[in-house]
Amino acid sequence: MKRGLLLIDRGSKEREASEELEIICKEAKKKGGYAFAEYCFLEVTPPYIDDGIKKCLKSDIDSLTIVPYFLYPGKKVKAAVTEVIKYQSATNVKFLVTKPMSMHMTLVNLVRNRIKSALDKGKVLLPDNKIDVLVIGHGSKDPNAKMSIKYVVDELGRSYRNVDYCFLEIEEPNIEQGIQMCKKRDPEVLVVVFYFLHEGAHVKTDINADLKPALEKHKLNQVLITQHLGTDQKMVDLIIERAQEVET
Repeated sequence: MKRGLLLIDRGSKEREASEELEIICKEAKKKGGYAFAEYCFLEVTPPYIDDGIKKCLKSDIDSLTIVPYFLYPGKKVKAAVTEVIKYQSATNVKFLVTKPMSMHMTLVNLVRNRIKSALDKGKVLLPDNKIDVLVIGHGSKDPNAKMSIKYVVDELGRSYRNVDYCFLEIEEPNIEQGIQMCKKRDPEVLVVVFYFLHEGAHVKTDINADLKPALEKHKLNQVLITQHLGTDQKMVDLIIERAQEVET
């Protein structure tokens, strides 16, 4: 049985997002034993879902596993799934749709690795229970999105002194409010986690436009900033695990 894999991402104009997706698809294809692995975008820039589906269906496959590559189970995921299912009636290829990349311990462990890398780079030797963490997410009107980030924050809270979260846009607490919350806890070291899949405009410019003024205003002792989630092997593992949940 020949299987294909299609990742549906939100979309970004930044070339780094496409480059990261190409790497992830290459690794997922190899690790999952797929005939091919492709990606497409829900919005912003091509290849759109229509482009991605048509390309996949030109291949000689029996099934297509479709992965909503989103950190939050919100409206964007629903829109992506609704859009892709429209193509099922026009083909004999069996469509299998996975859960998004949310509410999973693999993400928690990935964030832990990002935190550890930032601490090592900053040459911080304090134990985890002396470290404070602030997770910055995108923000969404969908209540499930907040539930998803809280899952990560609550799990991290088992290891670190304090773990808070805030959002870049749409909902509160915003970044300035998040830094203010952390300041009240008087952390010896604060690690700020960029909880974003890609190095898009949000990571490259938008977060820092709010974060830098907030840090200058509240003047914490030592602040370290992690990398975004990116092309970590754990993301590939999570994609494969989500795929296997529906394939078996």
